[in-house]
Amino acid sequence: MAVLRLPGNQPTKLWQGRGERRRLRSMKARSPAASATARNGCFRVLGVDPASAGPTGYGIIESDGRRCRMLHYGALKVAPKRQKECLGAVLQEVHALLCRLMDEFSPDALAVESVFTALNMRTALRLAEVRGVVLLAAAQRGVAVHSYSPREVKASVAGYGQADKKQMQLMVRALLQMTETPEPADAADALAVALCHLQGEQVRQRFGVPDVSRSTKLRAQPRAARAPVPRGDATHNMRRAS
Repeated sequence: MAVLRLPGNQPTKLWQGRGERRRLRSMKARSPAASATARNGCFRVLGVDPASAGPTGYGIIESDGRRCRMLHYGALKVAPKRQKECLGAVLQEVHALLCRLMDEFSPDALAVESVFTALNMRTALRLAEVRGVVLLAAAQRGVAVHSYSPREVKASVAGYGQADKKQMQLMVRALLQMTETPEPADAADALAVALCHLQGEQVRQRFGVPDVSRSTKLRAQPRAARAPVPRGDATHNMRRAS
């Protein structure tokens, strides 16, 4: 132990003051700015399961790279009386709901189910109308949209492309560590769509997998930009001779 003797004073222990300063540093609380920075590090996704006649499911989840948690979910059901009074009532309610959710939760991306091709023409058109409203609301708020087929969502979440609604509900509950099974099934499907995009996004960021649509455009651009070679050019004649 180091002791410093000063003239006319008592011995002073140098290590006492240093230890106290260390304890005071460790007791400092985190500032609000640091908490906001940690909160902004989470990736947030809004999942939407559009429906032609039934409820339109929605769910919001976020991940910090290690675990996912559910923030909000539900299903929008427009009353039949309201639908009879106004033909665009469903589209109006869906648009207003999504705009309100995006303003409140500020998602980084929106994931939506694509139109199921096995549906009849009338049902497919109605579903496409609702899906168009979803795309419009996301474009107005500047949120990127990603579309996934029902088979892709089931394979990503449940590991089986033909999983039924009950299996999807149980898997969503397990992956999000929820205390209760999400009801109705439309809300669970929306959470599953959000999980599908979140898992794919984590894989792309972790392993540097390029976007398929972007890589396709990059490959096709040089071919489209390549100018045709005139018939009388020497390069053309050399290719024909070879």
